[in-house]
Amino acid sequence: MTGTPGARPLTQVLAKSKPVKDPERLTSHSLTVYETVSQVEARIGRTGLLAAEPDFWSRVRRAALLHDTGKIAEGFQRQVRPGGAVWGERHEVLSLAYVDLLATAGRWPHHDHLMIATLVATHHRPLFSGAAPRGKPSLDALYTSATRWDEAFTRTPDPNGGSTVQVQRGTHRELLAWFAGMLRLDPPVPARDDPTLAQRARLSLARLFVAWERPVAPERGLLAVLAQGAVTLADRAGSAHVALQTHLPLTADYLARLSHTPYPHQRQAAATDGHLLLVAPTGSGKTEAGLAWAASQLAHLPGLPRVVWTLPYRASLNAARQRLRATLTPAPGQQQPDIGLLHGTVAHTLLTEATQDDCAPTQAHATKARQQAGAMRLFAQRLRVATPHQLLNGAIAGPAYSSVLLEQANSLFVLDELHAYEPQTFGRICAAMRLWEHLGSRTAVLSATLAPPMIDIIRESLTQPVTLHRAPPGTSPVRHQLALDDEPITEPAGIARLRGWLTEGHSVLVIVNRVATAQHLYALLADDARKALPDDPDAALLLHSRFRNRDRAAIETRLLKRHPERAVGERAARGGLVVATQAVEVSLQLDFDRGAVECAPIEAVAQRAGRVNRRGRHPDGAVEFRVHRAETERPYAKGAMDASWRALTRHVETGSAALSEETIDTLLADAYDTPWGRAWAEEARRARDEFTETFLTFTDPFHDRGEFAHRLSEQFDSVEAVHEDDAPEFHTLVKGPDGDPLLASGLLIPLRYTQLPAYRARYDRTLHVHVIEGRYNETLGLRPPEEPETVL
Repeated sequence: MTGTPGARPLTQVLAKSKPVKDPERLTSHSLTVYETVSQVEARIGRTGLLAAEPDFWSRVRRAALLHDTGKIAEGFQRQVRPGGAVWGERHEVLSLAYVDLLATAGRWPHHDHLMIATLVATHHRPLFSGAAPRGKPSLDALYTSATRWDEAFTRTPDPNGGSTVQVQRGTHRELLAWFAGMLRLDPPVPARDDPTLAQRARLSLARLFVAWERPVAPERGLLAVLAQGAVTLADRAGSAHVALQTHLPLTADYLARLSHTPYPHQRQAAATDGHLLLVAPTGSGKTEAGLAWAASQLAHLPGLPRVVWTLPYRASLNAARQRLRATLTPAPGQQQPDIGLLHGTVAHTLLTEATQDDCAPTQAHATKARQQAGAMRLFAQRLRVATPHQLLNGAIAGPAYSSVLLEQANSLFVLDELHAYEPQTFGRICAAMRLWEHLGSRTAVLSATLAPPMIDIIRESLTQPVTLHRAPPGTSPVRHQLALDDEPITEPAGIARLRGWLTEGHSVLVIVNRVATAQHLYALLADDARKALPDDPDAALLLHSRFRNRDRAAIETRLLKRHPERAVGERAARGGLVVATQAVEVSLQLDFDRGAVECAPIEAVAQRAGRVNRRGRHPDGAVEFRVHRAETERPYAKGAMDASWRALTRHVETGSAALSEETIDTLLADAYDTPWGRAWAEEARRARDEFTETFLTFTDPFHDRGEFAHRLSEQFDSVEAVHEDDAPEFHTLVKGPDGDPLLASGLLIPLRYTQLPAYRARYDRTLHVHVIEGRYNETLGLRPPEEPETVL
């Protein structure tokens, strides 16, 4: 026999190859992950579905301790050392043998034994392939009836004719004694007829295949996925040596800390116990009301609840995060509160890379260490800004995403501007709200424009009571005089009016529905704004979603500084031009003297009006807000556009052009009391129920659900891409020795999934991102590639 060393002391059995000078020992890593479960349990607590499963955390803790025991194998020990070859077997399968030994010694109940073995086996790979297998092979594909188990886990033949003993008897006894001590068991006493470790591993895996091959009850499947999420979360946190935060930047006395006397609807929100629907005008402190609600729920929830603030557009996340940073409470010793920003593409990359296997130490390992730390930072933070799409990635489950799902337990979700979604997306979010409630979480929906069907669907989607509060009449003064214009905004008369406003010294906001239209209008009007204010570098600004995230953040900073809310008594003319798309409708506290917009769904029109004379402090009183008929309904549904124009026209025909919050409620009711509105509600309910059945029913919890990721992105029509010119920098930030994967999100450009062909996108499987062509600059953003000239 060649190639087999003597028994390796337990102190030399490694779990990780990094750092190279002091690699992490198996016992140290196992203990760290075991102890990290206590942090996860403290965060989640016993809430919702978990409260009915008293053994949940006990099973998770034991699985976390034993998850890497199979790394004792000589093949793995060689793999993690410098120059080591890849072993080729799965350490978690060999770990099943140790689970079996210790479960037998401890006389664990069958259900405990089965669940702990399942969690150990699946913390890297699914048990079964899915309908459309993606990524690395599942365990049932790797271990079949043709597997030679003794060669894999007992004596492995060497190319030179010898063999390697995978587990030396002395090391095995030492390891078994250590783990038995941790579990407070007497070490198993070996018997002559005991099966080998390879045989135990084979039989244990076969039992798992039988137990989970057929569909199980949805409740059982969900609990299993949540337990897997707890183990993988503890493993990642332990591997990255990142502690879960205990400080929440939102304090329970948030409302009392406000510098102004709270509005009635803010006090009502803070007094609500449970789910909340809040309808209040733009500029009336909805954000503060949502934070006051979340702060007041803390006393009613166990553990350490997380607060998740969601917005419709990825492009709006940074502005919301900056706003929360400016108003909430940092941890002791910090300059500003630590608030997470969940960018979908980079988060996906981090989670994927953080679950990869350990190999010999290379520069790639240093990268992986940073990726694990980056991924865990997203989990560590107790206040996060995200889009619902990013949260719903938890529906994909599996080793990479089950922890995302678990983290939605015992959380407070504030859904800001929920009106902005199409019926399919609205319905899916309602399905998620139902799941969150099942996990012991609570939801608040904030909007200036929540149509009656939306309120009905939210209420029927939740089983617990939902409190509806509306800001009292008069909360906001009449701020606008509505004018309708049948001519598109790009026609000469519309351009002339905008130029006239600029010449008169007004600050002017122009909002259109398509990026190309915004770029066109900006090119036409920017020079006029600059002539009126020649010394102002921000006299003309363009904002839309098709900027790199870091460029957009810079534009937002300039925009907020240039066009803040008008102060009480402020009378000076401001001047300046901003051309924007829907991306300006949420999260930005802006104030303009005049506004001209393209017609959009009625909710969007109301949001656009909220950026003009925001608090009614303009010296002229109610100011002109002009709505132009759009040249095309895109990107909205034709029915929504027709219903909006019809409601606006009916309002103007009454003889009153005043636009107030009461008017908005009437416009919403009119727009949705149409065949289109009734079809909207029907489609939202259908999408909710279909999403629940397809994505949120975990009857096959350990099958590969990788195909769900692609389908989910397609259904949300949402993707982030990197421009080909930025691809080298993106690669360096994600993979380079001095990079930071989270900084790479600054290079991403939000797009609709259906827009990828227009930009000749190709998917880079190394970076997990689409790389696109097109013309880009920091002022205009991204434009499609120019078509090549046709040679006749």
